[in-house]
Amino acid sequence: MVSDAEALAECMHASYMTYASRLDGKTLPPMRVDYKEEIRTSPVWIAESDGILVGGLVLMPEEDYMTIANVAVHPQFQGKGLGRGLMEFGEAEAKMQGYSELHLVTHILLTENISLYIHLGWAETDRDEYRVYMRKIIK
Repeated sequence: MVSDAEALAECMHASYMTYASRLDGKTLPPMRVDYKEEIRTSPVWIAESDGILVGGLVLMPEEDYMTIANVAVHPQFQGKGLGRGLMEFGEAEAKMQGYSELHLVTHILLTENISLYIHLGWAETDRDEYRVYMRKIIK
């Protein structure tokens, strides 16, 4: 719901700020996103704990695959499997919509995220100076 946009923005910002010391301002993940617009135009899901928004997932349907455009968990709720759950939910949603492939892009210095994605069956397809491109075939 559009009414979740402010809380989603706060959650995403808090999540990405945990990496700020590793990343310079030019290479931070997208933090100036208009989440009202995201909610209006893209499939967006939120995770709540006791009525508080603690995580979010943004999918972008493409012609031949689904993209995980953004996934984040508030720092106070990280390490409890919520990120994995959001990733698995995104995969299930893509499969339900008839996709057989998922894509995502992450920052090259977010090594723990890359490790999680590999553990979840994702494969690196390319990288550049800042980004790692990944793909997962849905079975």
